[in-house]
Amino acid sequence: MASPGYGKRTAPGQRPRTAADFAHLPRREASVAAYLDRLPDGADISVKTLAKVLPDYGQCALGTVLRRLSEAGHLRRGREHITGGGSPRWVTRTYFSRTARGDAWWAAFLAGEQPGDEPAGHATEPTAESATGTAPAREPAPVPAPAPAPVRPPRSRAYGVLAGLGRAEPRMTLSAADCAALEELAGQWLERGADERQLTGALTAGLPPEVHHPAALARRRLTDKLPPEPAPESASASAPASGAPEPAVLRMAECTVCGVPGRPDALPGGLCRDCRGLPPAVPAGPSPAEIRARVDRLRAAARTSERSCT
Repeated sequence: MASPGYGKRTAPGQRPRTAADFAHLPRREASVAAYLDRLPDGADISVKTLAKVLPDYGQCALGTVLRRLSEAGHLRRGREHITGGGSPRWVTRTYFSRTARGDAWWAAFLAGEQPGDEPAGHATEPTAESATGTAPAREPAPVPAPAPAPVRPPRSRAYGVLAGLGRAEPRMTLSAADCAALEELAGQWLERGADERQLTGALTAGLPPEVHHPAALARRRLTDKLPPEPAPESASASAPASGAPEPAVLRMAECTVCGVPGRPDALPGGLCRDCRGLPPAVPAGPSPAEIRARVDRLRAAARTSERSCT
């Protein structure tokens, strides 16, 4: 999980999961998007953390993935003004939407409004008929391409912690089969609020001089030291008073890649001009009328100065 105030936040208005949720994305982006979709709110989805729990991809590749998910309408980064739990403060949020949303939807959401159901359209290349108004000549049917090789789904956070135990403590090195067998138990720790550091510490602290069966010892510790389930929050504490309007949420958009703040309409696809590869905006110069007015003011000031000297 991320530090308090950071991490994933699920955008409102999610549609039910289907097998075609991310079919419009490339295979790598679809695989990572499916993984992000199943993470709980508050999970750390920074590039560094994702690279640790998804060993198939490096930080550069995952940075590209997050950028493309932002351009496709599944992800936006921003800051949110929090007033509860002490003094008011701004915290960073990464909003994720299983249903791809357009720029107008994200702009309304980041402005604190409740946008309607407006999925993003995935544009396709225009056909010859739509471009010229005439039907193109019939071409022979293309030969179907061979089916792509199946892509191994990214590993879970729990699997990543188990696979990294050997680096933290060589006596607790686990095989791939051991990690797969213990993955569900380790996942229960993360679901109950433990982070990777706490899970690693519970499995490596206070070891005997020799560990003959690290998988058996890990299973015993995962079972015996399993944290309690978090207590449910009081409904009266979280729900607003009856009839009282909910306070407006203040949010500010940020570029998904570099984090520069800006208005949502200035960050199409969640990206600033620099990260979209565009030249910096050149401010418009003064109009000819403004230039003449400035020259007249300077001449008048010069004449006044000359009269005062004489």
